[in-house]
Amino acid sequence: MHIFKSLNVDWMGKRKMFYLLSTTIFLIGLVNFFIRGLQFGIDFRGGTELELQANQPVDINTIRQTLENSGLGELEVKMFGGDRNILLRTDLQNIPANIFPKIQATLEKAMDESLAGIPKSVKEKNVSTIVYEFSNPDTTNIVIEKLLALGFQAGKVSEEVTNKQMLVRLGIADWVKENLKTKLPQYGFTIRRTEVIGPKVGNELKVDAVRAIFFSLLGILAYLAIRYKPIFAVGAVVALFHDVLITLGLFAVLYGLIPGLNLEINLTIVAAFLTLIGYSVMDTVIVFDRVRETIRLHKSESLETLMNLSINKTMSRTILTGGTTLLSCIVLLIFGGEVLRSFAFTLTFGIVIGTYSSVFVASAMVLDYANKTKSKINF
Repeated sequence: MHIFKSLNVDWMGKRKMFYLLSTTIFLIGLVNFFIRGLQFGIDFRGGTELELQANQPVDINTIRQTLENSGLGELEVKMFGGDRNILLRTDLQNIPANIFPKIQATLEKAMDESLAGIPKSVKEKNVSTIVYEFSNPDTTNIVIEKLLALGFQAGKVSEEVTNKQMLVRLGIADWVKENLKTKLPQYGFTIRRTEVIGPKVGNELKVDAVRAIFFSLLGILAYLAIRYKPIFAVGAVVALFHDVLITLGLFAVLYGLIPGLNLEINLTIVAAFLTLIGYSVMDTVIVFDRVRETIRLHKSESLETLMNLSINKTMSRTILTGGTTLLSCIVLLIFGGEVLRSFAFTLTFGIVIGTYSSVFVASAMVLDYANKTKSKINF
């Protein structure tokens, strides 16, 4: 299917204007990057993320006010995938020391209500766990079952038949649940998911993410250098860097500026960037393939003329494939909810900037290199 039957646009003649446009957008993003910085999710900075579900629609402002003075520091509380779901994030991995005794008291009250007067002793305690010992294994098993039913993370210390010790893991979720249960009992909150990531793991994930993007670009560079010419590979990889850096700059610009687009850098975004790199290089390869075919057929024409001819011939395909993918991403962006928003936004913008860079960065760099070195490109 061809949208344009005889398109004849001098794309390469406008390349300097688009060099200026790319540089301007990049500098705006760079300034915001250094002044405002990027916001990293708990995947990279470490922290705790909780997903809570109520039995009725909730007022998010009421939830924020309730948890504001809970002693957990600065909390991020927002709606998540519906009017009954709440997503809560904090930089803390463990309960603060001044709050831990309160959680312990709640835990022991629950044990006493389940089995009144049971003898118990604390054998071990640290920032996130308590080990209790009971008089016999049967009592231990009963208490564990009762606590599990109440939502506590309890288990045996040993699987031996004679085991009399129980380990209870206490976390941010227990304190949040206690606050909401006490102050907002009408909502009947349940903890659907708890994710805790330490700062060391977060730093390792950050390094691994950078490596994943770097090695993917290196692999693309090697592949294109073999398939075409080294300058084609360099042009394509520069275009990919262009796409990633401008998209990152957009994250820095938009955070806190547009409601709903306060996007954090997390593992989902890394997946989106890798997808963007793959999509963008596919578009660039299609243009380069047509350039190679056109050069073989019209050896006497100038490279600029052949590149314009190649881009004009592929434009229908570019708009059709890019447009259909873009529509899917826009639907995900609007209706996909909080979980998919960052991924969909990255791809939505990335498809536009990736298509743009295939013409005005990758192809333009090859042309400028050939003109500057006065070399003739043959296949």
